Amino acid sequence: MKKTRNRYSTEFKDEALALADRIGATTAARELHLQTSQLYQWRAKAQQRANTSEREQALADENARLKRQLAETAEELKGSGVFLE
Repeated sequence: MKKTRNRYSTEFKDEALALADRIGATTAARELHLQTSQLYQWRAKAQQRANTSEREQALADENARLKRQLAETAEELKGSGVFLE
């Protein structure tokens, strides 16, 4: 017999992970009728998303800093009579 696969919403996964943090992954999995490994996989993916978001934010901050620096340098060169094309 073919077993159907459940799809869980992001909200459910976040709440399940919060419960697992409070009472432990094994107990949370038992209460939610999930496999413990499923909670661990969800946790790993959530951490990966968080790390990616942090990296993207760091790159955006660096990009903004470099744009400011470029604008300041261009303004300095403009004031000194050197023109950039």
